[in-house]
Amino acid sequence: MRYELRCRECHKSWGNVPQSVCEDCFSPLEVTYDYDSLGRLFTREKIAQGPPSIWRYSALLPLPDSHQPTLPVGFTPLFKAPALARRIGAKHLYIKNDAVCLPTLSFKDRVVAVALANARAFGFDTVSCSSTGNLANATAAQGARGGFKCWIFIPADLEPAKIVGTQVFGAQLVRISGSYDQVNRLCSQIADEHRWGFVNVNLRPYYAEGSKTFGYEIAEQLGWRLPDNVVCPMAGGSLIVKIQKAFQELIQLGLVEPKPVKFFGAQATGCCPISTAVKLGNSEIEPQKPSTIARSLAIGNPADGHYAIKAIRESGGWSEDVSDREIVNSIRLLAESEGIFTETAGGVTVACARKLYKLDRILPEETTVLAITGNGLKTSDAVAGEYELEQPIAPRLVDFNAYLESTFSFPAAVGA
Repeated sequence: MRYELRCRECHKSWGNVPQSVCEDCFSPLEVTYDYDSLGRLFTREKIAQGPPSIWRYSALLPLPDSHQPTLPVGFTPLFKAPALARRIGAKHLYIKNDAVCLPTLSFKDRVVAVALANARAFGFDTVSCSSTGNLANATAAQGARGGFKCWIFIPADLEPAKIVGTQVFGAQLVRISGSYDQVNRLCSQIADEHRWGFVNVNLRPYYAEGSKTFGYEIAEQLGWRLPDNVVCPMAGGSLIVKIQKAFQELIQLGLVEPKPVKFFGAQATGCCPISTAVKLGNSEIEPQKPSTIARSLAIGNPADGHYAIKAIRESGGWSEDVSDREIVNSIRLLAESEGIFTETAGGVTVACARKLYKLDRILPEETTVLAITGNGLKTSDAVAGEYELEQPIAPRLVDFNAYLESTFSFPAAVGA
């Protein structure tokens, strides 16, 4: 068997089933692979022959043999960010920009693509999720493309753009008066009652593996090298864990030279259970009640929090959190310096990176990658109040020159 589910703690094998928790010890299940047999399938040459999408890494994803991908998800750009680097005290700074990921402009498109491949194989005709927004968009879009019926459950206070970005795909949207953690708890109960494929409940082990492609791409786009540091936003905590897993797999299969990589988790101060635990030296999470504009990260009791703490601590990394004001300022900073409009989660990443450089947790000469995971068009309300629309002027040169002079307090034209 090329892959199977195995308990993270007691290591019991569960084959391949729509299940996320070990029935023996109640620990989470994870996909494991037969790396010995995969070594000849997962090489630089074979990857280079694949499509410019996550499917170039299919050999090391939990995909049924019958799966035929039709959507070019992932393989988003990684590029240097020199202007931002100068502003925050870095020298070798890169941005991995999933704000342009197909089809719904966030990294959640990766995880949903893998989850729905398995939903089809397990015979589900209805797919579903609990979401803080991006997962809702991705599940609704790919559910529509795949011909699934789709039910989406969200907290009632989600950003309007993310609500519309779910409804437009024809999904049945259910708004819940409560936090994401309450929504997720309800979805776990519904999953027990209905034969639906919940991408982040009974399909979660497969869904989470899609995040590895973010890490594979970083390494490949750096010329099959690993960075020194990765700064990653954290909600449930899965992404940072899976990027670490991706790097470990690449080392094990000989695709990159072994190298220590430090992982830095970024959270909003209004919901920072993982960051708090790291700073206190705790290995477990103390749940929090979210209160932040970064709603996509507002998970007070993160499912993979324990493993995110472990990834950060074992790598020699750290975790920081930032205020809503810092988030907004950093959204603007990234846009003005590098021309990238990120959602609030990206503002969290940039603001925490800035703080990490100031604290010398990250050194300027190190190669650092910032994970930008969603598009600013999804949370434009967060920065809308920062700008005022000025009164329109008449379409005449004299009016423009007057406007120019009043705006900048110098003559509008030479010799005027």
